[in-house]
Amino acid sequence: MEWHYTVAAQTDAGTTKAVNQDSLVVKVINTIYGEAAFAVICDGMGGLEQGEVASSTVVRAYERWFLRDFPQILSRGFSEETLEQVWNWLANDCNNRIRNYRKTKNAAMGTTLTAVLLIGGRYYISHIGDCRVYVMGNGMEQLTSDQTYVAREVSLGHMTPEQAQNDARRNVLLQCIGMVDNVIPDFSIGDLYAGDSFLLCSDGFRHYLTEVELYDYCHTALEGLPWLLAKRLENSHIMNNQLKSLIEANKQRGERDNISVILIKVTNTVE
Repeated sequence: MEWHYTVAAQTDAGTTKAVNQDSLVVKVINTIYGEAAFAVICDGMGGLEQGEVASSTVVRAYERWFLRDFPQILSRGFSEETLEQVWNWLANDCNNRIRNYRKTKNAAMGTTLTAVLLIGGRYYISHIGDCRVYVMGNGMEQLTSDQTYVAREVSLGHMTPEQAQNDARRNVLLQCIGMVDNVIPDFSIGDLYAGDSFLLCSDGFRHYLTEVELYDYCHTALEGLPWLLAKRLENSHIMNNQLKSLIEANKQRGERDNISVILIKVTNTVE
């Protein structure tokens, strides 16, 4: 069985901020294990353009890893344990680089990190902060947990989801790259299914949209397309237009933050 991926990505500064501090990348390459898709989304924070520096530094580091180092890892024999170890090392290397930069510039800056790898019928996620990953198939499931103060309070039963949504501390992170001595990413794995859609988004993308809207625009609206017959470029164009529509809906409903989103559609063929 061969797995194939069609991708789209959009980012927008939003209605009020002069600088877009989000950064993202999505790539698809051919490997000895078949096609692999890799996506990273980072939501930077800091004064002036410092958040942009932090998020783009991390995205570039992970992109270089995927294009340069990942094929070498595959040639030596891929394992989930090795991937988790390498990703943890990479996250902390980025953390140290940004902390050292902060000291030289005397600036407060940091970034979240959410990375997704799809290969060989499995997905792998490394996650720090409050960007999210959803998978949409027969239904919709959130694959990451927000590393925020309010999410922790909800999990402990000290706050309801409704209270958390309106709490002034909803953006307070428990950890982020560049602001702590060491970071410990959440690592998760799972199986792929033909027809799945993976959605990665910054928090600015999801405040004013319901999961029903996300599913309808990003998954249901794409079902029935001749994925294996049409050109991927045409499908990617359709997906990008759907994401642009959702970003505009966010802005019209009052979102003030930067808005970023990546969409990956999974298909397979039988050899």
